[in-house]
Amino acid sequence: MEQERSMTGSLLSPRSPSSQPYLSVSVTDPVKLGNGVQAYISYRVITKTNFPEYQGPEKIVIRRYSDFVWLHDRLFEKYKGIFIPSIPEKNAVEKFRFSAEFIEMRRQALDIFVNQIASHHELQKSEDLRTFLQVEEETMERLRSHDSGIFKKKPADLMQMFKSKVSDIVLGKEKPVEESNPEYEKLKHYIFELENHLTEAQKHAFRLVKRHRELGQALSDFGKAAKLLGACEEKAVGKGFSEMGAKSEMLSIKLQKEAHELLLNFEEPLKDYVRAVQSIKATIAERANAFRQQCELAETTKLKEINLDRLVLMRSDKAAEAEVEYKELKAASTFGKWGCRRMAKSPSQARGSLGFVNDYVLLQQQHASVVVSNSQHQDCLNMVL
Repeated sequence: MEQERSMTGSLLSPRSPSSQPYLSVSVTDPVKLGNGVQAYISYRVITKTNFPEYQGPEKIVIRRYSDFVWLHDRLFEKYKGIFIPSIPEKNAVEKFRFSAEFIEMRRQALDIFVNQIASHHELQKSEDLRTFLQVEEETMERLRSHDSGIFKKKPADLMQMFKSKVSDIVLGKEKPVEESNPEYEKLKHYIFELENHLTEAQKHAFRLVKRHRELGQALSDFGKAAKLLGACEEKAVGKGFSEMGAKSEMLSIKLQKEAHELLLNFEEPLKDYVRAVQSIKATIAERANAFRQQCELAETTKLKEINLDRLVLMRSDKAAEAEVEYKELKAASTFGKWGCRRMAKSPSQARGSLGFVNDYVLLQQQHASVVVSNSQHQDCLNMVL
């Protein structure tokens, strides 16, 4: 079943140690620890590699969900312009947090998350990934506590608004500069449309799973009632009701099983796709912010250069100080251009990251076979009735 959900192919398949360098990770054995509001799930994370920078060919550590969040946030902060794999969201409904079904779905999602990082040619070299895969639990907890709040979502929008307002006043602009790139705009429009359609599909998948479960439960209840009714009737009539009840319960078991398979192999992958698109959107937003900041920095550098030339002509005592400020801004602008060039690779990376669209088509084909199976169950139900 896990292989059916692993539609990322080579991302999840460890490479042969004898053929080339490899790094494979397994997230296994979820265990509930603690009680009450302090309760959480721990996972055994097994790393197998022949990378020389790792401590050995195999390492086993214990990690909790917040450790995976730490890794995601560190990578998102450090690797601008790279699409960081999405992490499963935290379940806000207390009664579902520790259900066996939810725990298994989260384990699979975390396994996919960390293996996508391990298979990425840049992210797999990350020092934070090595830390996550190797240090002991106490060290991991200290690192997570130290970074608490630092790598969480910063009020970037507020800061950008403030910078834009200052730039508007100084430079006389009415609104921040927006990047004009047809390929980029086309991709951005596609991503937003794709998110809307995938979200809608995921909602319908949720309703489909719910309907299967409700129908299965209804058939189970009906089967029990029919059996009780059969026990009250005589011979042939009673036997007929008992047989109908037994068949209803058998059909109920099949529907409940199908509902579970639909959840794991249809609804959950759709959730993964939605999270992947949201990750791409986050990188697109970072690209837009980087471009605006670079434009504002370049214009501010021009103003500093004009001011420096004026002070030099006036033989002002402030010329030396202005020259230092100008050189610092120019260096920052050069670094900003490098960052923008890296972020400019986002569209091509996005196209490579959208390979799951093909997986989605395969998913729909698999769902079609389930629909055919459902029609067969409907025929069986008609026979029962």
